[in-house]
Amino acid sequence: MAGTRSAAHATFQRTLTTPKIVFIIIAAAAPLAAMVFTVPLSFAIGTGSSVPALFVFAGLTLLCFSAGYAAIARRITNIGGFYSHIAHGLGRPLAAGSGLIAVLSYNAATVGVLGASAYFTDNVASAHGLHLPWEVWAAVGMVAVGVLGYREAEVSARLLSVCMVCEIAILFALDVAILVRHGAAAVPGTSFAPHRILAPGLGVSVMFGFASFLGFESAALYGEEAKAPQRSVPRATVIAVILVASFYALTSWVAVGAVGPTRVRSEAEHHLGDLFFQLGDDYLGHAASVTMQVLLCTSLFAAWLALHNAANRYMYALSRDGLLPRPLHAVHRRYGSVHRASLAQTVFSTVVVVSFAAAGLDPYVNMSTSMLGLGTLGIIVLQALASVAVVGFFRRRGERLGRWQTFVAPLLGAVGLVTAAVLVVSNFAVLTGTTDPVVDALPWLLLIVAVAGLLHARWLSSRRPDRYARLGGVPEAAPSADATDPEPAVSEASGRLTHTTP
Repeated sequence: MAGTRSAAHATFQRTLTTPKIVFIIIAAAAPLAAMVFTVPLSFAIGTGSSVPALFVFAGLTLLCFSAGYAAIARRITNIGGFYSHIAHGLGRPLAAGSGLIAVLSYNAATVGVLGASAYFTDNVASAHGLHLPWEVWAAVGMVAVGVLGYREAEVSARLLSVCMVCEIAILFALDVAILVRHGAAAVPGTSFAPHRILAPGLGVSVMFGFASFLGFESAALYGEEAKAPQRSVPRATVIAVILVASFYALTSWVAVGAVGPTRVRSEAEHHLGDLFFQLGDDYLGHAASVTMQVLLCTSLFAAWLALHNAANRYMYALSRDGLLPRPLHAVHRRYGSVHRASLAQTVFSTVVVVSFAAAGLDPYVNMSTSMLGLGTLGIIVLQALASVAVVGFFRRRGERLGRWQTFVAPLLGAVGLVTAAVLVVSNFAVLTGTTDPVVDALPWLLLIVAVAGLLHARWLSSRRPDRYARLGGVPEAAPSADATDPEPAVSEASGRLTHTTP
């Protein structure tokens, strides 16, 4: 019991700066993996040459979301992320349902990227003479992610920064090579022509556009580990959206220019996942193409680690408020990490992998696509609710920061995100790549856990009002050696930034 109390009262190490948080959240989006797999698929079954314009649309929508997200993140900096924001803006019952959606979605996304990582690492290794079962690569990855997740976020941030810089560098080199060879023809204006944007397949391309930003919103989960959360969390979110949107739009645009606007759809249909590797061969040489294949594996591993850490922090936050088993609410006394939540996520991933392997199912076609589809939909729903929560938060407290930041932009973001959620549901079979009725029914899990959370919150309000009052709130201050640096919190009474004291 003494060990449990010590773990529960241990504090986070505030080591994360804005650049480190940017590295973490961009790594979750896996830019190289998005370009290699999502963009060719969007070319093939979406709007073809206008895909770059739809990345711009997705980026602008998420910038609107980020405007309100940044405003509320300056006032609520605890580890609960969307869960805490929705509690303060839309109420505790809806927060409880949203919190469970977050846990399900991030755990599903983590397993989905795990499957993709094992599958493509196996493919790349086999192409170079190393033949091992995909289960071995999954096991190796789980050990590495488990160890890094058990340690403080600072260690993960350093590794993720290296992975992200390498994958961005290889794609940027490809962009430059294409621009040098083709000049202005590498960025054809037809990609932004209205008749091409509104072509058949618009819904599919919009869906893939939003899916490619998966994980960018996770900055708020590191609020209790950031040195200056009121500044670094909002800045990191906006910087991440701008960088990712600009990079996606430019890289997909020059790919259209390299292949040709009239040929990009047919070429993508023929090559799909090999399209960017062939462009690498043509414009950078075979060695660069091989490097891109290796970096694809590190890109997926980085996304896996980033999503693993996001899932951990949601589990920690909900266990702190009693919505998940209380033992998950613990901070490692030495590392300042959510180590028990990390172990729980690793165990969950292991059980899923063993189950799929025992059933003889494919790690990508069966496991990765279905879990990523479920996770993507859940996170988009959370983003939409968080946008509306911004409006509720500032209206309930009567704060006036500017109508754009606290009303117009969040509502525009919510409209775009609801549209994206509808498109994902209506095209779920396209996103997952299967028409299996079991997979098609996965979105119902989000509704089930949301209703379970709502009902549990209602039960707590009548039977355990003390626990109900803690839902989505700021954490109780823990004893600290440095009483001069208290943890910032949102006062329920005034909505103003205050400080709790030990």
